[in-house]
Amino acid sequence: MINTYKHLFFDLDHTLWDYDKNVAESLSELYEHFQLHTLGIPSFEAFFNAFEQVNYGLWDSFNVGTISKEELRKVRFRRIFQSVAADPDLVPELMEANFMTATSSKPHVIPDTFKILDYLKNSYRLHVITNGFDESQTQKMNASGLTGYFDLIVTSETTGHRKPDKRIFEYALTKLDVRPSECLMIGDNPLSDIAGAQNAGMDQVFFNPKGIACAVRPSYTIQKLMELKGIL
Repeated sequence: MINTYKHLFFDLDHTLWDYDKNVAESLSELYEHFQLHTLGIPSFEAFFNAFEQVNYGLWDSFNVGTISKEELRKVRFRRIFQSVAADPDLVPELMEANFMTATSSKPHVIPDTFKILDYLKNSYRLHVITNGFDESQTQKMNASGLTGYFDLIVTSETTGHRKPDKRIFEYALTKLDVRPSECLMIGDNPLSDIAGAQNAGMDQVFFNPKGIACAVRPSYTIQKLMELKGIL
């Protein structure tokens, strides 16, 4: 397929870095380390399910700007404890810090990540646009071996704007001195990645391995990263 793309922008979490697998490993370690079954959390499964529900809700709030990074980290495990009827005052003091350190050091990536990046790197310049925080995203990319593939790494913390705000995309376009028509955004989130790139006039690839509904119409949809070969 003929296109004019010169720059490819990837989301990080859930698109390249395997957030679910890395988080599950970290939570398992925390459950054992802090002996959470003695603090009112009946099982790891209950802990993990509560984390998923609470964490995704908090990130939705963060992405639309209704909570700050500091508040997210302050309330995350208290709300998890509350959701399984455990006393939030029993949350270990170091739990959030240990979670951040453990998770950011995990190396697991989405299947075929390195294969597709190796395929793309000689024909395109590769970049990251992420709503994650500077320190943790840098650690994730270093731990997983992703850093060397990318020229520009743009975070919401650096720019002061979060996807889907078009200003985070415009920041990247300005830094690279390129037109939106030369760029393609690849990500898993219909709102922040797909609608966000549309707001900035960029084409988009919706990475949708779970087949979730998408209210906006992306330029392309894939379920596996290697399907990018059919587009690029």
